[in-house]
Amino acid sequence: MSRVLNPALRQKITTAEQAASLIRPGMNVGMSGFTGSGYPKSVPQALAAQIKAAHERGEPFMIGLWTGASTAPELDGSLAEVDGVSFRTPYQSDPIMRRKINEGITEYDDIHLSHLAPMVWAGSMGRLDVAVIEVTAIKPDGTLVPSSSVGNNKTYLDLADKVILEVNSWQSADLEGMHDVYYGTRLPPDRMPVLLTHAGDRIGVRNYRVDPDRVVAVVETDAPDRNTPFKPVDDASRAIAEFYLDFLTNEVQHGRLPGDLLPLQSGVGNVANAVLTGLLDGPFDYLTSYTEVIQDGMVDLIDAGKMTVASATAFSLSPDYAAKMNNQARHYRDKIVLRPQEISNHPEMIRRLGVIACNGMIEADIYGNVNSTHIMGSKLQNGIGGSADFARNAYISAFVTPSTAKGGSISAIVPMVSHHDHTEHDVQVLITEQGLADLRGKSPKQRAKMIIDKCAHPDYRPMLTEYYEHALKTANGLHTPHDLRQSLSWHIRFLETGTMKPS
Repeated sequence: MSRVLNPALRQKITTAEQAASLIRPGMNVGMSGFTGSGYPKSVPQALAAQIKAAHERGEPFMIGLWTGASTAPELDGSLAEVDGVSFRTPYQSDPIMRRKINEGITEYDDIHLSHLAPMVWAGSMGRLDVAVIEVTAIKPDGTLVPSSSVGNNKTYLDLADKVILEVNSWQSADLEGMHDVYYGTRLPPDRMPVLLTHAGDRIGVRNYRVDPDRVVAVVETDAPDRNTPFKPVDDASRAIAEFYLDFLTNEVQHGRLPGDLLPLQSGVGNVANAVLTGLLDGPFDYLTSYTEVIQDGMVDLIDAGKMTVASATAFSLSPDYAAKMNNQARHYRDKIVLRPQEISNHPEMIRRLGVIACNGMIEADIYGNVNSTHIMGSKLQNGIGGSADFARNAYISAFVTPSTAKGGSISAIVPMVSHHDHTEHDVQVLITEQGLADLRGKSPKQRAKMIIDKCAHPDYRPMLTEYYEHALKTANGLHTPHDLRQSLSWHIRFLETGTMKPS
């Protein structure tokens, strides 16, 4: 049975191929999707086929691609494979797209997730020619029921010259009512306070609005989100989770946090999900979350009665948990709120609610600066995503990672990070499986000693200590002692020999 219930929009139902043909070379296209949830499934693949055919005829065909965050192979992967993306923003994690960016085929702007919607509204990103948005249903009044992510969809629906809708009947009809689409944001000088004071507050409306005259095509689909299973919790992730829980417990004992903590934020990934899983056995009840994505660990906390409400902009679930959410959406929609990412990642909300942030990283240096996006300084991995939205504005900001990578050949703690994403000013806590460094109230020299002792792998502590003591002498005891000739030698050594350890 069709979920397109508006008579005027039913007249616009067409094929993915016909819809994709409305997208022309050089256009900027805003597509839905956030961490593999709620992205269009059919039109991007049809567009990729048309781009490939154009290239075979010797005709140039590339588009600018804007989303909410990362998507899935059917979108990012299919378009990147045919060299169809000239520009990508704001976050990606597809291996083919990553390769095209690092090869220089696709230009990439790594924008904070809370910043993109205001930039699009201001016009600083250029004209948005087409929006391709997945929805769960079209109501008789023409409003659109969001699917498993919200992201920047409201902005793209409002501003695009043309709108293509994918109505996906795989998405549970019971998702309706889970979303809170806020239409009150304004650009300066007309901004007003966003009146959200608790993680579960609903301040907007359930569904999207769209001008039906700008809807040029409706495509019906029935395809699942592409979700990736989380790895089983390993010893390193378990140890990181235990150190984090001990830290939170200590904060409660010293009166710096309430017994039910403050709203939790967790970055995407296996380690972050393991930290959430660790809370199941922790001493905390009546937890809340104000974050970007709902992961498996948060669903488990809700099921166990440990978490009362979780606010995010999308799901990032394993296949089993995605199926569970689809089957039980009616049960979860009173406990989960999905918002536009300009609200889920809004600095004002994060600061007001006192969010406790925990995000992953690639490496940290001995002074607390964090690299979360680049390998060896130049090779983009994924992007900064929303981690800085939370790290800079959180009540407590923690970063986590195993202390080594590549079988121990790389240390995650280095003298100087090869790329700066989060400066020492936004990093309060560092955690590896070796230990936890509470950097609050510490000078750079005090931080260096603590990070080496608490977070570095034992194989690398002597090397880091040697570097620090040498830097102290070279810099004559200055505030942040560095020897710039040696600080990046660790990365150079890995590039030359495949290990950071000296021969």
